Formats: sequence, C-alpha cells, structure tokens
Amino acid sequence: MTSKHPYRSFSALFLTTLLMLVAQGSLSTYLGLSLAQQQVDSIWIGALMSCYYLGLVLGSKLGHKVIAQVGHIRAFVASAAIVSACAMSHVLISQLEIWLIMRVIVGMGMMCQYMVLESWLNEQTESSQRGTVFAFYMITSYLGMIGGQLMLSQFPELGIAPLLIISMCYSLCIVPIALTKRIHPAPLQPAPLKILAFWKLVPQSLTAVSVAGMMAGAFYGLAPAYAAAKGMSTEQVTLFMSVTILAGLLAQWPMGKISDRVPRSRILRFNAAVLTILTLLIALLPLSGWLLLVATFCYGVLAFTLYPIASAFANQNVEQNDRVALSATVLLTFGLGACFGPLLASALMQLLGPAMLYAFISCCALTLFLRLIRVNYTQKMVKRMMDEQQNAQFKMGSGDLVSSPLAAALDPRVDEEVVVAQMRDEDFIAAYQQVPAGYDEDIEQEQQADDHFEPADDTPADAGQNKTV
Repeated sequence: MTSKHPYRSFSALFLTTLLMLVAQGSLSTYLGLSLAQQQVDSIWIGALMSCYYLGLVLGSKLGHKVIAQVGHIRAFVASAAIVSACAMSHVLISQLEIWLIMRVIVGMGMMCQYMVLESWLNEQTESSQRGTVFAFYMITSYLGMIGGQLMLSQFPELGIAPLLIISMCYSLCIVPIALTKRIHPAPLQPAPLKILAFWKLVPQSLTAVSVAGMMAGAFYGLAPAYAAAKGMSTEQVTLFMSVTILAGLLAQWPMGKISDRVPRSRILRFNAAVLTILTLLIALLPLSGWLLLVATFCYGVLAFTLYPIASAFANQNVEQNDRVALSATVLLTFGLGACFGPLLASALMQLLGPAMLYAFISCCALTLFLRLIRVNYTQKMVKRMMDEQQNAQFKMGSGDLVSSPLAAALDPRVDEEVVVAQMRDEDFIAAYQQVPAGYDEDIEQEQQADDHFEPADDTPADAGQNKTV
C-alpha cells in the first residue's frame, strides 16, 4: 500500500532513478561532444544515438524474460553493472564500430532498468495516488538529466573524469533499490503487440508518437554537435541542453492540465504547426546567445510534450483490457522513430551542415501536422456519412400525427412489440453509439459547425503514413 506521502514511500526508487538519469543524460552529451571535438563525421554521432534506441527496442523483449526469471532487483543489478562497464569501456576502446555495439548494449540494459522501476511503481501504487507518484517519477527523471548536463559543465576539457563519474552513478544507483524494504513486485506478464490494429484505432496518436521519437532521438544525439559547431564551449553546450530539458520539465504539468480541458487532437496539431515554424527559424536565422536559449526553451516546451499528450490521447480511445498492449505498442513505436531520426538527421548534417538538424525537425513537424489534418478530416467525413445514413434510416413522414410514435399504435397492421421498440428507440441509440475507430474527440464539439462545412477541393498528402508516435 502507498503511504500518505508517496514520494517517501518510493524514495528508494526515486533516488535510484535520479542517479541513473544523471549518468544517462551526461553520457549521451559526453559522447556527442567528444566526437565533435575530434571532428568525427556527424553520421557517426547519429549512428551512436540510433544504436542506443535500437537497444531500447530490443531490450523491451529481453527485459521481460530476465525479470521473469531472476526477479526485479537481480535484473536491475545485473543491468546496471553491464551499463557501468560499457560506460567505462569508452576510455579503453577508441574504435567507433565497437562503440556502436556498446551503445546497443547500454540501450538494452537501460530498458531493463526502466521496466523494473515502472512496473514496480505501477503495481504498488494505489489508483488514487498514481498520478502523483508518476509525476514525481517524471520530475526526478528530468532533474537527473539536467544534473548530468550540469556535471559535464564542470569539465570543459572532457577527458576521463566525466566517464568516471558516469560509471560511479550507474554503480551507485544499485544501492537504494538493493536495500529497499518494499515488497518485491510480481513477475511481469508479456505484453502482446497489436501494431496494425492500434494503427487503425488510434492513427493520430501513433503518428505523433513516432514523430516525437524521431525528434527526441535527433535532438539528444546531435544537439551537442550542433551547438559545438556554432562555436559554443562545453559550458555553453551543457547550458543549451539544460535549458531545453528544463523547459520540457516545466511544461509537463500545465500542458497536462490544458489537455484535460482542450481536445488533445487540437493540441497536437497546434504543437506541430508551431514547431514547424520555430525550428525552421532556428535553422535559417543566425541565432546566438540568449535568443538561441529562448528559442530552444520554446522548442523544449512544444517537442517534449508531444509524447505524453499523444499517449494520453491513445489511451482514451481504447478499452481498459487493451491498455497493456497499447503501452507496449507505443513504446516500440517511439523507439523505432528514435532509431531512424538520428540517422536521417546526421546524414543531412553531414551533407549540408549542422543547421540541417533543425531543418530535419521542421520537416518532421510539418509531416506530423499534415498527417493529423488528413486523418482528422477523414474521420470527420466518415462521421458525417454515418449520421446522414442514420438520419435517413430513421426518418419519418411529416405532420404531427405521422411523425409521432403514436401513429404506429393506431395502425392495425403493426404488431404491439414493434410499437414498444419504436417508443423506446433502442435501435437508433445503439446505431448512434457506433463511431469510427480512432474517432477524434473534438468532432462532436464541431458537429453543429459541420452543417455549414464545405470540404476543400484537395486534401493534404498523407506524407506521414509510415511514421509512428
């Protein structure tokens, strides 16, 4: 049972999360800065981040098996030890091909650690406190990533010292969870994947998740190299990253409150539209100093809230017994998007310069916006056609007496049971409740306006059909 103060009840898990994210946040930035200082091609930096997310995808399957066989704490300890060893191996090994393999291993280990923590919190949190517990979990994660950036700012020349601290954090995160007095959670149950079914059911959400993954992977992997290419020092690069991550942290609560009042599909379209313009301006204009910090802060607010809003939007359109499968599908979709994002962005940066990072993100946001508009328009047309068919099916003759259900009672050719069915109108209610799969939540709010709606001559191209949330 969760205590009155859940942050105290799960303090060991939160401390473990903090140390783990300090290490992870600083390791990604360290590798990007280190390779940028060595003037390594951007494609290698993107490949390193892609391999990390590939490891996350592969680790989702392996983590279930390991945790089921040896338990949560042993699985976490083993994963943390392997990840710590991989972090230190960057000191001994300079071959980039080996670094790619190590990043895959780190991703697999981190996914196993995430699964231990989140499944533990999910199982032992009361429903009335679930939101509070996971809010603390997300805040702790963001603070850990910011702490990792600030730690790197103390080592402008990089060197071996940051890797030592990173390895120490990976090792020390074992201690709180190993000594916790909480009861161990039950073994994990496999989460089935229903990718095609969910793509038909919640296409807008999964599209947003996939594009959010591409943006996140490209930013975390290549933003340090982009900042270094603009002549920033190590301290300035870490400040640049910290401001962006802090913006994502500060935006979570207010954006969550807004999404409870404004249709989430509209928020996704708004974020995508503004991101398209904002990132295009960052790519084209020679921003520097506080102007660049303000721009990246706004980017963090919009980009880092895409995933939670899209995930909430997806969950509101599925039944309770499908949510475990949906969570697995959403994580896989995000991971795949994050695998491809850094590769594509780094190839553009290699060919056309560092500004192509934000040009790529702008293209992703534009693709998302067009896809959302297309799906929303299609759903609206399907809803209108269904309403017209239902109205035609249940339309009665004109006149006071003819339009009344009592007319059936006065007709001797009509059976009494038919009269009762018409009076109750059960068939119409059942038919009206059938809406298209993935029906957008704001269509009903615009139903009256639809009577005067004139469809455009042409609809946007379905440019994002192969993307996922």
